[in-house]
Amino acid sequence: MIDYSSLLSQKVINIKPSGIRRFFDIANEMDNVISLGVGEPDFRTPWAIRHAGIVSLEKGHTWYTANAGLAELRTEITKYLERRFHLSYHSKDEILVTVGGSEAIDILIRACVEPGDEVLIPEPSFVCYSPITTLTGGVPVPIETKAEDGFRLTAQALKEKITPRTKLLIFPFPNNPTGAVMRREHLEEIAKVLQDTNILVLSDEIYAELTYGSEPHVSIASIPGMQERTVVVNGFSKAYAMTGWRLGYAAGPAPIIKQMTKVHQFAIMCAPTTSQYAAVEAMRSCDEEIQKMKSEYDMRRHLIVDGLNRMGLTCFNPEGAFYVFPSIKITGLSSEDFCQKLLYAQRVAVVPGNAFGDSGEGHVRISYSYSIDHIMESLKRIEAFLKTL
Repeated sequence: MIDYSSLLSQKVINIKPSGIRRFFDIANEMDNVISLGVGEPDFRTPWAIRHAGIVSLEKGHTWYTANAGLAELRTEITKYLERRFHLSYHSKDEILVTVGGSEAIDILIRACVEPGDEVLIPEPSFVCYSPITTLTGGVPVPIETKAEDGFRLTAQALKEKITPRTKLLIFPFPNNPTGAVMRREHLEEIAKVLQDTNILVLSDEIYAELTYGSEPHVSIASIPGMQERTVVVNGFSKAYAMTGWRLGYAAGPAPIIKQMTKVHQFAIMCAPTTSQYAAVEAMRSCDEEIQKMKSEYDMRRHLIVDGLNRMGLTCFNPEGAFYVFPSIKITGLSSEDFCQKLLYAQRVAVVPGNAFGDSGEGHVRISYSYSIDHIMESLKRIEAFLKTL
């Protein structure tokens, strides 16, 4: 009899499964469930992008690309970053095309973090940062963000967590799950804290295009003195509704990108070729498609925030991404209990807030990347559930 527990890494064994996927998997086994749990656009990939992928296949473009990605795509990425966010990069040695933004996050942490290094992670935040840090031997250091601060990372909270062992700051804004954004004045305060340190910043900007209001997204890399210490991670999944195409990228200082490319080279080889050709078209012609989808999300955002507040679930008004993070403390239930009872009683699947860190307890994450009909029906069911408590 093989003792598998002695063969497997204890670091992996000790990692908890994703709290997002767990409720999604349960919901998949039930009838008449409305799932608002997974952050995936309900729009089809725009036709121009799909057509470019089809044409690439018809032309037989099915070989490996360069490790760093198609030169044509890397050039389009630099043009896009300049056009949309006023960031200037060299396509040859400062851009790396990856398998989704998730791979970019993974290989940056692996390329930089050594055992004992501390990685600062504002929470609540996406579920992957802490486990990846742990797998490298690094030490995740959560920084709690609060609703009264707009779930933003404050300069004071950051300053209090920095130690001589701090290597990396994860900067996930616009934020999943809270929808918080960091405006220019907030970014400037963070930059002042970091300016005399040797701390690298991983700026996860996958929701950059989904920033609402009159002020567009501002990248922390655009703040004076920050580009040299920042790796921007972005991708095509959210803004272009290309989740299944699995394509992202990293933009940053050449010495960092060089080492990330080395990890990518041995682990992956290159990102999917068809996806890369499709992404070239996305960056060239789909700015208007982004705006159409963003306008639809904005309408849904107002609908769901108003609905939740009306029924007593206090809801911070998100300014980015496509999530709301209402407090469920009035129910007296834990986040896990609330989600489980709601799922079985009313067939609505949402995600417990503690899946995004301990500070998320007392909240749930609800995605509004779903149709108006689904949102309206789910609000009715949630209100009916609350009346039973």
